[in-house]
Amino acid sequence: MTTASVRGKSGQSRWLRQLDARLLWPSKALRKSALAAIDLIIIAVSVTLAAVGRFGMDLYIHTVSGEVTGWHYASIAAGWLVTLWVMGSYGLQLLQSGTEEYRRVISASALLFGVIGTFCYLTQNDFARGFFLLLFIVGVPLLLLGRLLRRQVMNNARRRGHLQSPIIVAGSPTSVDEISNVLRRERWLGYRVVGALTADAVDETPAGLPVLGRVDDVANIVRGTDMYGVVFTEGAFPEGSNSFRRTAWQLEQMDVEMMVVPAMTDISAERITPRPIAGLPLVMIDRPQAQQAGRWVKRLFDVVGSALFLLLASPILALVALAVKIEDGGPVLFSQVRVGRNGELFNCLKIRSMVVDAEARKAELMQQNQGAGVLFKMAKDPRITKVGSFIRRFSIDEVPQFWNVLRGDMSLVGPRPALPTEVARYDQDTSRRLDVRPGLTGLWQVSGRSNLSWEETVRLDLYYVDNWCFMQDVTIMARTAKAVLGSSGAY
Repeated sequence: MTTASVRGKSGQSRWLRQLDARLLWPSKALRKSALAAIDLIIIAVSVTLAAVGRFGMDLYIHTVSGEVTGWHYASIAAGWLVTLWVMGSYGLQLLQSGTEEYRRVISASALLFGVIGTFCYLTQNDFARGFFLLLFIVGVPLLLLGRLLRRQVMNNARRRGHLQSPIIVAGSPTSVDEISNVLRRERWLGYRVVGALTADAVDETPAGLPVLGRVDDVANIVRGTDMYGVVFTEGAFPEGSNSFRRTAWQLEQMDVEMMVVPAMTDISAERITPRPIAGLPLVMIDRPQAQQAGRWVKRLFDVVGSALFLLLASPILALVALAVKIEDGGPVLFSQVRVGRNGELFNCLKIRSMVVDAEARKAELMQQNQGAGVLFKMAKDPRITKVGSFIRRFSIDEVPQFWNVLRGDMSLVGPRPALPTEVARYDQDTSRRLDVRPGLTGLWQVSGRSNLSWEETVRLDLYYVDNWCFMQDVTIMARTAKAVLGSSGAY
């Protein structure tokens, strides 16, 4: 396939791609400079607020007297910016996802203030300690907030099809399709797959992605294009590591990113520790975290969170209960047997959103099932009541499950609670979902809810079980609020 063909597969006109990739973010150096400029503005604002907060109306007097001068302010701002740069806070690979970007900001700030404090102690300089305390308290949160807002703006732009970086995925046709499907779904990452490279002579992958050529010809294929990078996945180098080394040499003089998808997948970065030995890139993997997900920290989080939410939601529950009762006179609550941790059964509570005889009518609707795998779902289920349609849209029907969380049947975050009939059809791998308490929300919900395939739902649940950490629970709870308010995938 010709270079012109590569350029034409992107789904956007040439001028718009260049506007996104070149005009808005012309180069890596300029991207880093833009981020540094944003931080400099935030630091300047922080210095001003800290100075006013410490000296108030006497700011001019203290400045004129020499206690704190404009030179001091400028030096602190410049030193903070340099420390952020030296600590790698502007590495572009950190700016799309994960918490490493925020951790480096905190580490760089702590290092700077530690150095200043040590210097003042050794020189016995009582240099406006209140000013520095305020600067740290104000400046660090503002830097973190600025980066969070920048990430949200960028992610939203990418979801709308802008600032997308064209890439090629190289590997076996099946592996290429798996990676491409993930990147298409997670558009906020900013990667647009324009084609594939394989070791086999085929025209397209099973999913219909055009094959642009062979992996060993990657340099000729990307030369002269606006390609951002190449993702190498399983099957890209059947001849061994020497092939990868030669490919890296070919791309050495090109402004093209090389990304490798390792054979081990669904392992969080927190469980991975690189340990190169004698030129071998060994990676140490911590054990799965299913046992940690049952410890007291998570249980305390569940108890406090569910009790607080039930208290706050009680007025809404009362109004909804009244509406359900008025509509058809049936019971307000619906109880259904679900499978909990280690296969234990419990009664899962919901506000009734369907007609009273919904279970009896389910059999006649099985042929219209739109659910994935063992799940039963219908986008326009005729059994749903008028009140039920509203409360399901915003997941109000699931609020009584906070009582299940308080009792210990469920957790705030975890795999979806399954029916006994569904569990009976689990294979050995899927049964791993039962090693932790089922959750009121989870990765399955914030990643698409009913729009996910069964295989993807299971993959996300198993990822959660194996890679549990407390901060992940907090993040999922925050993302759940956005997913519920947007009612995406809910029916």
